[in-house]
Amino acid sequence: MKMKFFAILAGAALVATGCVKTVSDSHSVAMTWSTDQISARYQRSIEQVYQAAVTVIQNNGVVISEYIPHDTTNSVRALTGKVNQRNVWVRVEAVDSSITQLTIQSRSSWGVSDVALSSELVTEVALQLAR
Repeated sequence: MKMKFFAILAGAALVATGCVKTVSDSHSVAMTWSTDQISARYQRSIEQVYQAAVTVIQNNGVVISEYIPHDTTNSVRALTGKVNQRNVWVRVEAVDSSITQLTIQSRSSWGVSDVALSSELVTEVALQLAR
C-alpha cells in the first residue's frame, strides 16, 4: 500500500514539473506557473542594450553562452548565464529601428521562478545604459 501511494505521489510530482520554453528559445525545467520574466524597452540600439546586459551578467555572475537564436533574424540576440546560483536567460530584440526590448528570465536550479532577480537585473541594465 505504501509503495502504491509513493508511486502515485512520484507520478504527480513528475506531471507537476514540466519543461518550458525560455525567453532565449531553449527549454528548461519549471515547477511553477508564475511569472518569471521581466521586460523593458529602451530607445537604444540592439548592440548597446546587448552589451549592457552582458556587462551586468558578468558583474553579477558568469555568462555561459551567447548566441543568435536560429529561428530569428539578426535583430535578436540571446545569452545564458548564472547569477546567485540562478539560471538566467536574456533576450534582446529590436522592436523597431529605434526601440529595443530586453527580457530577462531567471529560475533556480529546481525550476522555481525568481522574478526579484530578473527585476534587479533589468534595473542594473538600465543603470548601465545611463552611464
